[in-house]
Amino acid sequence: MWGDIAIAFLLAFIVTFAATPYTIKIAKKIGAVSEEKEGRRAHKRTMPKFGGPAVILGFLTAVIYLLIVMNMEHKIYLFGAEQYAKKLIGMLIGIIIISITCAIDDIKGIKPIVKLAGQILAAIVVVAFGIKIDEITPSFLTTNELKEAFSSIITVVWIVIVTNAINLIDGLDGLSAGISVISSISLLIIFVLNGSPMISILLITALAGALVGFLPFNFSPAKTFIGDTGSNFLGFSLSIISILGVAKTYTAAVIVLPLLVLGLPIFDTLWAIVRRLIKGKSIKAIFKADKGHLHHLIVAKGFSQKQAVIILYGIGATLGLFAIIIFESGIWKALSFLLMVIIALALGYKSFQSEKTEASQYECVSCKYIYNPKSRK
Repeated sequence: MWGDIAIAFLLAFIVTFAATPYTIKIAKKIGAVSEEKEGRRAHKRTMPKFGGPAVILGFLTAVIYLLIVMNMEHKIYLFGAEQYAKKLIGMLIGIIIISITCAIDDIKGIKPIVKLAGQILAAIVVVAFGIKIDEITPSFLTTNELKEAFSSIITVVWIVIVTNAINLIDGLDGLSAGISVISSISLLIIFVLNGSPMISILLITALAGALVGFLPFNFSPAKTFIGDTGSNFLGFSLSIISILGVAKTYTAAVIVLPLLVLGLPIFDTLWAIVRRLIKGKSIKAIFKADKGHLHHLIVAKGFSQKQAVIILYGIGATLGLFAIIIFESGIWKALSFLLMVIIALALGYKSFQSEKTEASQYECVSCKYIYNPKSRK
């Protein structure tokens, strides 16, 4: 198993790392570039934003290669009772729909409602091909028709929420890619501990490898952005793989564990919806971009972009570890761990504020001496 995991990671890493420079050149030729708008961008200069295809290529290359080889070795049964071949075809079609829709958005720009329609269509295709959250169906739904409808709706909602969550958190260099790496590694650990199907372990490992191959070009100072094509692909894939991976564990974990692992981008998305509804007082306001995301707020507190990204990495890793500890050791150990992290963060923030105040005071005194030399004694 570990040899196949290593191959999935390294092959995805190598292909993505090698392909990304080409996507930078392609982005400049086709006009897939990001420009500063209303002070919301981290960069003041034009940046290519077409790194997504490189990540997708790395992921698909590793997955398709290993699916063929492992099926020949009888390590994975694509045409068995679980119908993995059918489910993976549905996932691939969904990726194609998402990629085409968001590539058009990266190049020419489309209305948010059109992009949402593409996400919903891709999610419906995935459900139609057999990928569903069916372990949390309420007991009061007595007929199979109602159970089937509930399962389908919940799955579509889950896929669309996670897809948008990763997309909306993509606001600083390396943020969405790094958070997705942390989420992928957390889910991989849970899958291994849970004895999840090899197919889910293979998928999540390939996704992590592709992202690590892209991060050297995306971490601050970035040479390219992942774009809507990449960020939507990440959220879409994470939402589906999380369903495939925890499906055999106890009922609550089917949604709770992925919800915790992806808690940071999901919370940011839900808060953005509430914030925009309150501010705009209409459904249309939800689709209007603002500067109220977590990364904007952290930077506004005086942290640099790199510091903000590292802080959010830490929060994402903490939530991932929290989910792992809950799964392996129970809620009380997880809560005590979370309490220790919160205390450490509070002390760290207090120290940062003190240093910031001292630096400001020193700067003011220096300015006084520079501009008012007579004030010296």
